[in-house]
Amino acid sequence: MNQEAGSTPEAQNLPGCYRHPDRETGIRCTRCERPICPECMVSASVGFHCPECVRDGGGGGPAPAAARPRTLAGGTVTADPRLFTKILIGINLAVFIAIRTNASLVDDLSLVGAYQPPPFLLTEGVADGQYYRLVTSMFVHEQIWHIGFNMLSLWWLGGPLEAALGRARYLAVYFVSGLAGGALAYLLASPTTQTFGASGAIFGLFGATAVLMRRLNYDLRPIMALLVINLIFTFGWSSISWQAHIGGLVAGVVTGYAMVHAPRERRSLVQYGTCALVLLVIVGMTLFRTAQLT
Repeated sequence: MNQEAGSTPEAQNLPGCYRHPDRETGIRCTRCERPICPECMVSASVGFHCPECVRDGGGGGPAPAAARPRTLAGGTVTADPRLFTKILIGINLAVFIAIRTNASLVDDLSLVGAYQPPPFLLTEGVADGQYYRLVTSMFVHEQIWHIGFNMLSLWWLGGPLEAALGRARYLAVYFVSGLAGGALAYLLASPTTQTFGASGAIFGLFGATAVLMRRLNYDLRPIMALLVINLIFTFGWSSISWQAHIGGLVAGVVTGYAMVHAPRERRSLVQYGTCALVLLVIVGMTLFRTAQLT
């Protein structure tokens, strides 16, 4: 993080989390004053507590289920906070290897609205009932540079976001964003356009990460600069589906906001209810476009 002009020496060296010394943080446990990172902080009625204070608050021994360490969004703190990010990367790499072995898989798994479009008989595409393409297209990559860039972005953005949200909430943001990107591409792009890649879901992670950083009062300039650069690439190359990127970004902002700002007393209802509402919009767009093409 760049130092601002006129900043004090203390601002240059934030303390490291007491459990993860390599992670700088400005948050401290409100009970013991130890510095804690987003992975370790447990939401309390006032501020955040560290896992040890939560565990020891009611006496020694393991923390009861209701008081187990939780992420900022209410997810369970796990031993491997990047596990699902690793799994997603593994699935993408496996599909990429399969495509390199059998190139025809690109046509079978990518997002196609209708091929051939009316007045021809539909032979394949989402409009012909192949709705699975909205999901499978999220894992399809054809060029090495494409999967390389997307998987690096997924690692950089997905790991910290998974640690901050928890596994289930992280997956909800990822898949809702990817589906929203595919649905918008299906709605606005030519029905014969072939769309694929994890970019829609990754743009959703961009949006959710920006919301999270604002919630934690972190400097937004690095993530916003990176997002602007990616948007320039999005609209600067005709071969890139801007619809998928924008759809994923909007869905990521909406679901990410619900994840980190939901009131604690009805946190899960607000978080997953928001995801369900976005999914309803996705279904509506998909059905509307299908009605246009059939």
